[in-house]
Amino acid sequence: MIRPRTIGATVVLAAALTFGVSPGLAFAVDPPTPTPSVVLDPTARSLNLSGVINARDVGGYKTTDGHTVRTGLVFRTAALNAATTTDVAALAAHNVVSVHDLRTNYEQLLSGADKIPAGATEHHDDVLGGLPPTSGSATLSNAANAYPEFITAPGANAGFADVIKDIAYNNGGVLFHCTAGKDRTGWAGAVLLTLLGVDKATVYYDFMLSSYYRDAAPGDVNNGVTAAELDSAFAQVNTTYGSFDNYVSTGLGLTAADIAALKAKLLS
Repeated sequence: MIRPRTIGATVVLAAALTFGVSPGLAFAVDPPTPTPSVVLDPTARSLNLSGVINARDVGGYKTTDGHTVRTGLVFRTAALNAATTTDVAALAAHNVVSVHDLRTNYEQLLSGADKIPAGATEHHDDVLGGLPPTSGSATLSNAANAYPEFITAPGANAGFADVIKDIAYNNGGVLFHCTAGKDRTGWAGAVLLTLLGVDKATVYYDFMLSSYYRDAAPGDVNNGVTAAELDSAFAQVNTTYGSFDNYVSTGLGLTAADIAALKAKLLS
């Protein structure tokens, strides 16, 4: 049973971070302009799931040192509670053996449990559930205000670190998601690509793809994302830890061996 204290914090954040549109809509907006480091276009990147929006491969980007992030190993989506039988079969075909749910307990109760391939391991990495009741209240007026919480919320570092470590050491495909697949999922993707050596402009390109896949008009923070939101997360990293490298080592607790394993698996 969830205590009222937890619900008080998560209701506010769910209101700011869980807006969505129905999968299968024809896109009325254009994707962001690709950088020279983009190898995989948005059509090829999409998992084409019918019940899950914003479902895509995280690979297909060049790094600043000449490598390419492998495809078919890491995936990001919106919540899987509405996944169809065909969707689940598609995830199995992509060898998804590990699923990380970044939603709060409240969101899971509200929307329902994930539907995942048989035998896949489920991880609940509630990166915002440890917030006190009044935290995140400002997110009702501006969802960008939630992004610093991805760095400062109790338990957030452990949750995001769990995702990165599983990607590094898991032999199969790893999928991570929140509710809308754009905010907490977007930050996890940005951290992963930055760790792999993808340039900043391309990290932002990948982040902004959520607005395209979710058919959100520019500046629509309810259904899409903005660069200012990602800016606020990186700014909080610098405020709290002084640098991204310090965030990785001190905040997330990732070692040089963890990062080496991550690159060995994902870079070609």
